Amino acid sequence: LYLKFDALSVKHDVFKIETIGDAFVGVTNLVKNQEDDHAKRIANFALGTLKAAAETPILADDPSMGTVQIRVGIHSGPLVARVVGSRNPRYCVFGDSVNTTSRMESHSKPNKIQCSDRAASMIRIQAPEMRLKARGVIHIKGKGDMSTYFLEGADLAESAQ
Repeated sequence: LYLKFDALSVKHDVFKIETIGDAFVGVTNLVKNQEDDHAKRIANFALGTLKAAAETPILADDPSMGTVQIRVGIHSGPLVARVVGSRNPRYCVFGDSVNTTSRMESHSKPNKIQCSDRAASMIRIQAPEMRLKARGVIHIKGKGDMSTYFLEGADLAESAQ
């Protein structure tokens, strides 16, 4: 599955920060200027990850177990990025935007892409063909009440352009 996610990150030009346990962390508009389409890139990447997971059996030898289910979180905002450490240096991202994105994922539902209001606004501007469904106001640990949305896909007629 992670090989599929890596291929999707190349396809959509999403910068892979790291994988931690079962989490894949990727960002756009960080290592290169993608100001005009960063939200569209991450939205398409997220939709691709849901599809890839749905096509990946939990156990290859036992299809009755079903396929992998994931949750995805998207947020848009400022962050700080630095190489941390000297023994095993790692490129890391920090800041409230990172925490908010993590909360979008952890408070999402299986096989859903949850977006913050800010991310949804950026997606509406950069990818008007994308379908967003208001989830409503939910309580997010450490953030309080937030309006969130589920990214549900793209209208095919517009996305083919």
